[in-house]
Amino acid sequence: MTVTLESVITCPNCGHQATEIMPTDACTYFYECTSCHTLLKPLAGDCCVFCSYGSAKCPPIQEQKSCCA
Repeated sequence: MTVTLESVITCPNCGHQATEIMPTDACTYFYECTSCHTLLKPLAGDCCVFCSYGSAKCPPIQEQKSCCA
């Protein structure tokens, strides 16, 4: 299985999109939008901002593993 490490985060507040490289060894709990400076946090049930607002889920979830255990 090929894991995608790039994800496009879309800010729910202003719609700004930014391409980011996801870490493989840590969760990203907070992300500040570079346009409106809204602090994004994971939605209920998601482990990180990439799973909530990204075009690709985080690497552990893509590999069907527990994220950030």
